[in-house]
Amino acid sequence: MEMRGELARLEAALLEGGSINLEQGALIASGVKTEQGMARYVAIIDHLCRGIAASLRPRGSEIERAREIFHWLWRSKPHRYRYRGSFRLSDVLEAQLSEEEEVGNCLGLTVLFNVIGQRFGLEVRTVQLEDAFGIGPHVFSLLHAAGRSIDIENVFPHGFDYQGHRGNPQRQEWGDRELIADIYHSVANGLFEQANLESAVRSYDKAIRLNPEYTKARLNTGIALVEL
Repeated sequence: MEMRGELARLEAALLEGGSINLEQGALIASGVKTEQGMARYVAIIDHLCRGIAASLRPRGSEIERAREIFHWLWRSKPHRYRYRGSFRLSDVLEAQLSEEEEVGNCLGLTVLFNVIGQRFGLEVRTVQLEDAFGIGPHVFSLLHAAGRSIDIENVFPHGFDYQGHRGNPQRQEWGDRELIADIYHSVANGLFEQANLESAVRSYDKAIRLNPEYTKARLNTGIALVEL
């Protein structure tokens, strides 16, 4: 299904450098094609935020808010991380409400945490590592609050204020545009594996337009073009 109407306009604005909020951009990059689909997933985010809000201290600090969001998500799904699980925000939201134990991979869990954190007024960004835990590229959340930067490792239940990546020279801090670019890049990788090369190139191009410094997306575009 081809994206039309308001969502096509939003995606075009995002790719042209315009502003868009993370949850809209992440859902569009994840493959949501209709306004009805967008409204459904936004309603799921609303539902999750209401549940989290009920457990927050009325005057808690930003760090306390972030910690409670993190632990609420882990209490709701104690086996939420899955290596090679879904990275799409739409899939992650479906899994969060389903009977499934697993929710998503590092990208999917990071996007979910950042979306919810921003709903609660937190300054949440992303850190990308080209190799972590000996298994390849990895992302996790980064909270800026009270003059501190706190690593939030979404793949571990003890990952709030995680110290294992401190001092890693590979660290790259990403904003929302770069995080959305990583979703498009992951979509493109899946299309490449399915030999849908033309569609893969289009998705790689979207990743590069959002993050011109994304070297891996440029390399993968070249590989796909050679295959074509």
